[in-house]
Formats: sequence, C-alpha cells, structure tokens
Amino acid sequence: MIKIFASPLMFTILVGLLMPLPVFAKALDGKLYKNPECTCCEAYADYLKSNGFKIDIITSDELQTVNRKAGVPQALEGCHALFIGGYVVQGHVPVDVIRSLLSKRPNIVGISLPGMPLGVPGMEGSRSEPLSIYEIATIPNAKPKVFATLR
Repeated sequence: MIKIFASPLMFTILVGLLMPLPVFAKALDGKLYKNPECTCCEAYADYLKSNGFKIDIITSDELQTVNRKAGVPQALEGCHALFIGGYVVQGHVPVDVIRSLLSKRPNIVGISLPGMPLGVPGMEGSRSEPLSIYEIATIPNAKPKVFATLR
C-alpha cells in the first residue's frame, strides 16, 4: 500500500486548502445600487471586480429610499450603496476595509465613506487629508464611530 499522506495533520491541511470557501465566496457577491447619472459608481464597481468581487449593478432613482430602508443616516450617505455579506457599504470604501468588515463581523449595519472624496477607488485625484470610514450603527441617531482611517 502506498502512503500518500505523511500524517493526519497533513491530510487535514490539504483538504482544507482544496475545499471551497462558500461563506467567503458568498461574501464577495454584492449588489451596488447607484444613481443613473453617476459614472464614478461604475468605476468603483470595476475596481471591486478587479479585486475578486462579483458585483451586480442596479441603477435606481430611489437611492435615498434604498438607504433609508437599510438604516443609513443621511449624514453617512455615499453616492452608492453596496450590499455585501449582510452589510451595507456606502461610498468608495477600499477593498481591504470591506474585507476587514467581513472578517470581523461587527454588530453594525455597515460602514460609510460619506460623500465623494478624491483619491479613493473610483474617484480620480489625490487625497489632501486622512479620511474616516464610519460605522453605521444599529441604533438610529447614534453618534458615528470611526471604523477605519485612510491616510
């Protein structure tokens, strides 16, 4: 008999590497709601796709309604809403921050980089100062906490 695996540990590691990661793979599937006129949202979706995300773009004139239903306060709105892994991501948040959100799984609605700042994925230009990405709390009107800072 040929011994294929040197140890049970080696077998376990090999099986773990070969098994699909359905939870992680599913978390990378998202829906991006955007206004019809906005082209930076499409550039952001292309950025996500080039980083391994599968993104369905949904054009809507009702982005504020989408945001309200998701529990996003007006002050934390971005130019689009990405629904991914059970969270909402507002604005041009870099993929490493989204992956951090999906791995940490905090008890929040999502995260937001409000507005349309320059120097972030999908927005050309250079950043002149650090930017804060805020938590979208599960409690309405809660004071936003910083989730991450872009330098």
